[in-house]
Amino acid sequence: MAARKTAKKPTAQAPAVNPCPDCKAGQNSETFQLGARKKHDSPDKQEALCLTCWGTGEAPTT
Repeated sequence: MAARKTAKKPTAQAPAVNPCPDCKAGQNSETFQLGARKKHDSPDKQEALCLTCWGTGEAPTT
């Protein structure tokens, strides 16, 4: 008897994702200001969601 051969399943390709032009991975880094009267920039940064893609990292379709 011949050896039994099974058919291989085709590998599914992931759909191509268009990256957001304004951010990397859905977040933006922003500096912030400290002080009540004499405002100065902090050396630290804070993360905020990208308002273009709403944090998904993909370019909007509309």
